[in-house]
Parts: sequence; structure tokens; C-alpha cells
Amino acid sequence: MSPRPLGRRIAAVSSGLIVALSLAACTTHPSPEVAVRSFLLAWQDGNYAEAARHTTGDPAEVERALADVHDQLDLASIRFDLGQIATESGTANAEFGVNADLGIGDPMWNYTGRMSLTNGAAGWQIDWSPSVIHPELGEGERLAVSYEIEERGQILDRSGEPLVTADSVTAFGVLPADMEDKEAGVTELAELLDEDPDPLLNRVRSAPPEQFQPLVLMRDADNSLLREAGNIAGVDTQEIEVNLSPRVAPFLLGEVAGTAEHRVSSRVAGPYQAGDTVGLSGLQNIFQQELAGTATTQVVSLGEDGEQTDVLESWEGVRSGGIETTLDLAVQNAAESALEAVPGDGYIVAVDTSSGEVLAAANASGSVTDDGAFTGSYAPGGAFTMVSALAALDSGAVTADSEMPCGWQSEIGDRTFTNPSGGSVVENPTLVRNMAYLCTVGFVDVASEVGAGAITEAATQLGVGAEWQLPLPVSSGAVDIADADEAELAAAMVGDHGVQVSPLSMALAAGAVADGSWHGPTLVREEGPAPAGTNELDEAHLEVVREGLRDAVSLRIPEVNVGEEQVFGQAARAEQGDTALHWFVGYQGDVAFAVLAEVDPETSLWQQYAVNAAASFLNGLAHGVAEGEGLLGEEVPELPMDVPVEGEPNAPVEGDAGETNPEADLTGN
Repeated sequence: MSPRPLGRRIAAVSSGLIVALSLAACTTHPSPEVAVRSFLLAWQDGNYAEAARHTTGDPAEVERALADVHDQLDLASIRFDLGQIATESGTANAEFGVNADLGIGDPMWNYTGRMSLTNGAAGWQIDWSPSVIHPELGEGERLAVSYEIEERGQILDRSGEPLVTADSVTAFGVLPADMEDKEAGVTELAELLDEDPDPLLNRVRSAPPEQFQPLVLMRDADNSLLREAGNIAGVDTQEIEVNLSPRVAPFLLGEVAGTAEHRVSSRVAGPYQAGDTVGLSGLQNIFQQELAGTATTQVVSLGEDGEQTDVLESWEGVRSGGIETTLDLAVQNAAESALEAVPGDGYIVAVDTSSGEVLAAANASGSVTDDGAFTGSYAPGGAFTMVSALAALDSGAVTADSEMPCGWQSEIGDRTFTNPSGGSVVENPTLVRNMAYLCTVGFVDVASEVGAGAITEAATQLGVGAEWQLPLPVSSGAVDIADADEAELAAAMVGDHGVQVSPLSMALAAGAVADGSWHGPTLVREEGPAPAGTNELDEAHLEVVREGLRDAVSLRIPEVNVGEEQVFGQAARAEQGDTALHWFVGYQGDVAFAVLAEVDPETSLWQQYAVNAAASFLNGLAHGVAEGEGLLGEEVPELPMDVPVEGEPNAPVEGDAGETNPEADLTGN
């Protein structure tokens, strides 16, 4: 529906009428021009009694007719321009321009009015008839504004599957002709529904009286409320269907207002008419105009029986349409199901490795306001070794075959770094093996050789901290280590200083490693992808990183190796404030994804929730997930209680009877 203003009145507006004549002393009009000017100025100023005095009609009837035009059109203002006047033998015919403002967001109705005048004992007077208001208005007819409302459009997944549920809602409305007192009746209904009466009254005043006018939409209206509303003269209810509720990804699709529980009149900034549906957040808000369209507005004439007799003016509305996203409903369902076992906040973002298209974005809370998957700013911890490994290769600090020693602990500057598992890589400590067993000590020891510039450059090449955007708010992350000292630079190599990422940025980085090129993200097809990165990625170096990610899954976290295709990834744990961050970042086939679980550090050190969620997600992709009902395939295996989990401090090393051993081999050999 078209937006409407609140509390509008007819305003006296400076117009093309020239008011140089002194009219106050005139009791009769010596010329038709003076009569026309006096009438139009009084009408424009809202002084209907004065305007009526310049006509031949019954003063009370003319005053009432002119005042009714305000309510019938729900005018914001009306302005007149004097046209030509032709005089002949004691009669005259005058033209005047009418500029009727139907309200903010509604059209301006411009037309040419005509009136005849007669010179009699009282001087020149307007021959009164309804045609003075509009040339095509006949005896017994009145004006009204009619709206043909567009049905709210759908948000679709990449295959055209609807993502918004059509909810059955109760439309509380009125039949104006049956209301004894419109203002009192509408105000009583508004108070019953805890709504602002002004926008409801604006809708009713200008509506055709014989047409039902839906004013407030409500889900799950109880019988007592329906009975109370039914006791108000002229109030009625109808059951209608409106696309309101997101089937999935509530934070991404967004919330739609227009129902009583949302109180759109008090929550939404802007001049919306009663009964409109308005996107409050997410894609529903960003693409409000495309999804809601605009009503076709008509100024019509109505007969004494309330039936439409003519269309005096029409403005074609904009048809509502669907928004095609890049989401994949099956992938989205797998993502949401995978987060069900996360004890706190958690997120999954999945993207297409070859295009950057967002396939899924989910939060564990289910909240429409929880957009941490896109906007969160988190320390990646050891998951960042995917980036720093590329930096080490690009800088020449290490090669694919060179030795990269991995002791169990290292002191750099004023900090002591210890491997998460408390062990070391004794045999063949290469970059690949350090990635496989997440030997963070091996990475911090080469930090000074790699340098801040190489780390920042590698991150940018993989999209972290680069400039890209989506229709919704996002964070690409940041790498701020230009002034880092020796210890801080070492910490940056393992994502514990100066590095902040979002789950979306990490999923895109994994996609770049998989594909060989970084692709800007896309969420809505018509918006197109974000600008792609210009830096070329070294394929030989990427292949080393891929080998490290493949071995990390095969040798350290095999529980995520679900499905027919090999899984590549890195799992890690980081600390941020008083929260433990569990990460899994990787890819399988053409799907790259990042999982983040925010958990209480006191939670059992044996449970890596991001790894569990990643395994569940991949299982959902392989076997399918029933919407809202969990996995249809086999159950996701629990992590064995006697195997060390990467990322947990001081975890025992496999093969040492559960005791921390500084000399232990992380490989278990």
C-alpha cells in the first residue's frame, strides 16, 4: 500500500493566486475574477463557510461539501491556480488548476476545474454544483481514494524454492458505511489492539465506504479479542495469507512488520499506511520496495449507494516481485541442524568455492538479530595457519620441503608459546606436518622471517581485511600488525594478535584455497558479486596448503571425513575475553565453510564443538536433513574420550597414558 502521513490537514499554501486585491471590504463582487479569487482562496485556506458565501448554493450544504473533500481524499494540502475567465451577457465561465496533495508517498492529483458564474443582485457568484469540485462529479456523487494492494513477494533460494512461509493472519478492519462514528469506532479498535489510531483513521476517511478496509494484521488472534472487536459498529475481520515468516535463516531473511504484535505504527520510521507489510530487518528490509511493491491508486466517484460510478484518475503501482538469493535450502537446513548441539552461540557459513556465492548462513540462537555469522569479529587462533602457511611460502621463509622445527614450547620476546596438544613434531617437521598436527610453535618460530607485510598480504589475497560487501552488513575482518613487536608478530602467525575475522570471511578464504582464486561474495543474484581480488595466488604454494589441510583431517580430525569426497580443513581453539572460540574451517568439493562455536571455557576440554558441528553439517549434506527435524542420515559420531582433541590446552598426547609430555611426538610416532 501507499505510504500515508499522520495528522494531516488542509494547509494554506502560497499559490499562483495573486492576492493583491483587498477583499475584506467587499460585500459584492464587481467582476467574476474577484469572485473566483475569493472563492478559491477561502477553499484553499480551509475557510469553507467563507467560500460558500461566494456561491449560489445553500451555505451549509456547500460548506459541508467542501469540508468533505478533505476527508474523502485524506488531503495533505490543496492549492489552486487561476486560469482563463470568459464573460458574456451577465454570465462567465472560469477555469482553474487544482493541485491536490494526497499525502506523502501518494501522488499529486492535478486537474483542471471549471465553474460558471452569474451576475446578480449580490454581484458575481459561482453557480454551485458538485462539478465545481470536479467537472465529472454529478449530483449525489462523492470522491474516494481506492487502492489495489500488491501481495508481498517471495524470497527464493537458488533453485526457486520459497524461503518465506505464507502465514494465515487475521485482518482487523472496518466497513466505513456501517460505522456510526468513524473516528470513535476506529479509535476504539486501535485502543483494543494497542495501535496508534491516526494512521488507521487516515485510511478509513478516504476509503470507499462500501469496501472492507483491512487495518491491522494479527497472528493467533484469540476468540475473546475477536468478540470484543465484533462489538464495535462497522468492525469486521477476515482471514488472509501473507508471506511473513522465514522458513530458515531468520537473521538473513529478516522480520516483516504489519501485525499487531510488531506495532508497525510505533516501530517503523516512515509514512506507512495502516495494513502495510514492512520489512524490519534483513533482506525483507533491504528489498522492501521490490517485495512489497506499491498499490495502484485511483481517485473514484461514488454514487449515493456507495457503488463506484467512475474513475477520475489512476496511478499504476509497482508490482511486487520475488528476490532470488544464492542460498541453497538443502545446505541451509544442514547448517541449521548442525548447530543444534552447540551449547552457546554458534555460526556456520558455507560458500561456493568457484563463485563465492553464499550457500548457507546460520546461527545457533535462531535470533533474527544475531548476525554474527556475517558481522562478527573473532580471533581465529590456529585456524589462521591456513593463511600464515601461505604467507610463509610466499615470503620464502620456508619451502614445501624445508625443515620447519616444531618443539613443544618456544619463548619469543616476553611471551611463551606452547603447542595446544603439549607435544612436538619429532619426525620430518615440514610445513605440511606442522599444519596437520597444528604445531603452533613451528609457526611462531618463523614469524620474524615471514614478516608483517607477508602475513597481511596473504590475508588480503584470501579476502581477509579486503574491501567487499553484501546487501546486508558484513565484516571482512582485519589484520592490524604493522607495528607489532616480535612477540605480537609471532602471535599473529597463529591468529592470537591483531587478527580479527568473521565466519563469512573465513569461509571465503577456504574457498579461495580450494579454487585457486578469491571470489567476492554474492547473496542476491541481481546485486551481482563483490569486486574480485586482483592478486594472483601461487598455485604451487596453494597445493602445499591444501596438502596440510587434507592431512589435518586425515590424521588429526578424521571424524569430519564424511561423504564420498575428501575433506580439507583446520580445527582450532582460541580465547577471546571470557569465551572459548572453537573453529573448524575447510572445504569439501565445491562447498567451503567455516564453523564457529562460542562456549564456556569451563566446558569439558575433550569436546570440540566446531568439529562436531562440522561433522554434522557434512553428514547433512551427504544424507539430507528434514527441515526442522534434524538429520535423516546416520548419527554424527561423538569424539572419542581417549583421543586428544586439537586446540585444547595441555591435552594428553596419543600413546602417553594421558599425561602431558613435553618431549612427546604430536604425530604419535
